[in-house]
Amino acid sequence: MKGLVFLGEGKMEFREYPDPVPGPDEVVVRIKASGMCGSDLNHLNEPKRREDQIVIEGHEPCGIIEEVGSAVRPWEARVGDRVMVYHYDGCRTCPNCRTGWMQNCDHTRIAFGGNSHGAHAPFMKVPAHTIIKLPEQLSFNAGAAVGCGSGTAYAALKRVNLLADETIAIFGQGPVGLSCTVFAKAFGARVIALDVGEERLQMAKDFGADYVINPMKDDPVKAVRDLTKGGLGADKAIECSSNPVARQQALQAIKRWGTTCLVGVHGSMQFECNELITNQKNLVGSLTFNKNLQDECASFVAERGIDVDALFTHEFQLDQAVEAYALFEQRKIGKGVFVFN
Repeated sequence: MKGLVFLGEGKMEFREYPDPVPGPDEVVVRIKASGMCGSDLNHLNEPKRREDQIVIEGHEPCGIIEEVGSAVRPWEARVGDRVMVYHYDGCRTCPNCRTGWMQNCDHTRIAFGGNSHGAHAPFMKVPAHTIIKLPEQLSFNAGAAVGCGSGTAYAALKRVNLLADETIAIFGQGPVGLSCTVFAKAFGARVIALDVGEERLQMAKDFGADYVINPMKDDPVKAVRDLTKGGLGADKAIECSSNPVARQQALQAIKRWGTTCLVGVHGSMQFECNELITNQKNLVGSLTFNKNLQDECASFVAERGIDVDALFTHEFQLDQAVEAYALFEQRKIGKGVFVFN
């Protein structure tokens, strides 16, 4: 089979690999949809990779079980099951792994599409325990979104315990930020969406944002405060862009006792400690989700009829990967997905 790999320094290529064969506790998934994620660009533009660091990319897999290993029990996976993949593995015995947080494994973190083969290929071999059944109501594209970007947004909103009577400011309206907007509205909250791109702000409006703010045109902290009762600020904020200035603003824009959650990875942040201390504010981080939250997010989307598919602005065939990632990096598309026949 042909798989897409990143070489670093902005270079990628296709390589031939043997079709995977499952071990006793593994399954092979025939990929139907493999999402593009903003973190892919970090992998793509890293320094040149050593040969032993090169793997098939793609960490938003969704598809159909093609083969199961000899030790896989029928209630875990059957040939023909529609499934998502939790895109991490670990030692499986440390406290983090036992509670489903394998991305925080104390010993060895495996990230499919990061340091182990991912889903930008027709087939993907994974441990059976990483399989999560895809609700019948959801498309493969929706399952791919829940498998990273949308699932990350859902987990962040749970992390800040967003309530229906609250106002939340969401900084950055890329795929994760837009998912935050969609889900926050489904939670019943009042949403203020912020982004420097007018197209993304329009998408936020289309997805139900009550107000949109362009920080290049208006002071975002003042604008958020002006939209809240008494000018006190938002109850909660999510920062999805990794921009150091936006992170600072997301902390400043919340009210006393409010909570800001950082979701965008990499980058830095500077802030005055008194912003936290004297105003009794909370600053937390959220890294993707555990297996239970991925399952919960998929059920939430299915039961409430949330149109996660609308997050995808473009579909590509895998052989269009060079063009697709060029457009993605230039912010000329929203969320993209590779689809397979």
